[in-house]
Amino acid sequence: MTILFNEDICHDISKAIEKEWLETNGIGGYASSTIIGANTRRYHGLLMAATRPPLGRTLLLSKLEEYLCIDGKEIPLSANIYPDAIYPDGYKNLSQFSLTPFPTFHYSISGICVKKIVLMIYGENTTVILYQVDRKGELPVALTMKIRVMVTFRDYHWLTHENTSFKTDYKTLSRGIRLQPYDSLSPMYLFFNAQTMDNTSFWYKNMEYPKEIERGMEAHEDLFSPFALHFDLHKETNCYIVASTKEYDALDVTMLVNKETERRKNRYLAKPIHNQTQNRVQGSGFRDQVTGHRNLIPDARQPAPFNKLDKLCDSLLSVSDSFIVKRGDNKKSIIAGYHWFGDWGRDTMISLSGFTLVQGRFEDVRDILLSYAQFVDKGMIPNRFPDYGEMPEYNTVDASLWYVHAVYQYWRYAKDLKTLRKDLYGVLKEIIAYYKKGTRYNIHMDSDGLIHAGAEGVQLTWMDAKVDNWVVTPRSGKAVEINALWYNALKIMAFFAREMDLNEECKDYNSLAQKVSESFNNIFWFDDGQYLYDYIDGETRNNAIRPNQIFAISLPYPMINIQRQRSVIETVKAHLVTPFGLRSLSPVDKDYVGYYRGNQYERDRAYHQGTVWAWLIGPYISAYARAYAGHQDTRKYIKGLLEPFYAHLFEAGLGTISEIFDGDPPHTPRGCISQAWSVAEIVRACLEYVHGCEND
Repeated sequence: MTILFNEDICHDISKAIEKEWLETNGIGGYASSTIIGANTRRYHGLLMAATRPPLGRTLLLSKLEEYLCIDGKEIPLSANIYPDAIYPDGYKNLSQFSLTPFPTFHYSISGICVKKIVLMIYGENTTVILYQVDRKGELPVALTMKIRVMVTFRDYHWLTHENTSFKTDYKTLSRGIRLQPYDSLSPMYLFFNAQTMDNTSFWYKNMEYPKEIERGMEAHEDLFSPFALHFDLHKETNCYIVASTKEYDALDVTMLVNKETERRKNRYLAKPIHNQTQNRVQGSGFRDQVTGHRNLIPDARQPAPFNKLDKLCDSLLSVSDSFIVKRGDNKKSIIAGYHWFGDWGRDTMISLSGFTLVQGRFEDVRDILLSYAQFVDKGMIPNRFPDYGEMPEYNTVDASLWYVHAVYQYWRYAKDLKTLRKDLYGVLKEIIAYYKKGTRYNIHMDSDGLIHAGAEGVQLTWMDAKVDNWVVTPRSGKAVEINALWYNALKIMAFFAREMDLNEECKDYNSLAQKVSESFNNIFWFDDGQYLYDYIDGETRNNAIRPNQIFAISLPYPMINIQRQRSVIETVKAHLVTPFGLRSLSPVDKDYVGYYRGNQYERDRAYHQGTVWAWLIGPYISAYARAYAGHQDTRKYIKGLLEPFYAHLFEAGLGTISEIFDGDPPHTPRGCISQAWSVAEIVRACLEYVHGCEND
């Protein structure tokens, strides 16, 4: 699906800077900016290298200052934001921006057209910036392109200011330039086909990042420019600059661009979605004629998508590849969100179905599950891998239970009993055993069979906002979704044991699951409100209306009967459902915060106190489909829940889904511009419940 903006948007600075593009490289690095090339975040730049894939992100090449020079007159193509000023104002010469599939800028000046393409090379910290100049007609006597390089060399969370430690020299190579302002950071190599170079260097001072101002963060930065490149457009129609951490011995830019174009065109997950499913075998997806495997996506040779949901799903399938990354040499993981998240255990396990299984990418999910299995410790998978190479953090109660669920989903689609028996079942048994006897942070099974968790100053559930020592939503004790996941995990273990003829183990797991179900129904049902308590801690029964109760219905093995399921859904529908997901707290609650904005304290205070989470639309749809299965309007209602996300593709992170939205209308997108579980859960819901691509 092509996303395109013409002059009416490109020339409207207030609208243009809200629209951000993202290029990724499959190892955690990226390039990103706005559609006019003006950086509005500290996280924007042309080469954000992942120096320890998928982390160690370092901004090397921030941007390029570009001018088309006609008979000595410099006409800007680029734009920068300074306090109270936009300079230069090259956006006024931008006639069109599109994603086709790369970020593509079309400039038009005095009958001369310049097309600029930005792309990253898969598996490398390499960004290609290619300029194609249309020289038709009579050309000016002097026609050149002047491009000034602007670098930062910093951690992606930080900002750079002019300083004496920054080494401003560079080394000239046979095919380019090597820069390394700090010995502790990776060098950057620049390759280009410019005819001449101006080695005048200076600092661009006090650039302003409006998005950082919105977030209450430091928002001004200095960028260093070591030189400018001059391209003679009478000699070259294709000008390029390649920025990389790799020193190329030989560089064929055309080959690089063509190879990456072909890779994206042919990648398995980018096949378009549509409603022409007459060749589909009910319950088995689409049979791949080459491999014989189930292909849950219709054949790419079918006609292109034609309605909003088809286009939504097609766009998200294309972007989903950006989240699956290499971890180290031979492992894989899932980036939780761009621009600032790494790979988180919980997010990875929740995202697996949408990114891999419903797309038939069974090898990827197997690699990810095996990768995380190596990090299981005391029955827990990591909550996250820190940015700077420290030991993994295990401060989560639900990630391991989501891991059990992910293994079940893998079996359900791939039917890989061999991997389950050899590599995974023992890991799952370890998880269950530790949850029963106890592990970190007072996570343990109580005498009633339910899971209790909680430690002073630690946030363990997915509602994990914390400001200094203040845990905003602690939810200590027995949380509703944790025990829904616990019951689900026990039933899954019983199922696996039966599949492997481990009859006694099957019996034990089923017996414990029955006890959990009885206890859960006895203490979690809030009879006055006809919905589920959010958590129980001793004598405390927290009856805040939150989305967590949905998981007692949405998971493969629910515990509550159909009447209670529908009552929960109607409560959630009345209080939490919005056009872009579920609120994290009912607006009638005294602690509700309708807008996510301000400094870090203000934002973290709102994070789970009313803010809308897009990913929750997936579990809500699963729950609704179960509770209202067979109802005439169920599918229509589900489609209506998904359709608003199509318009959002054009709002913030282009072609993708934001992390969160304001709880109050107009539900402005906030947080990460591209969030893994937001994308994955919408893909899963769309394929499973709209296109009917469910496995048998």
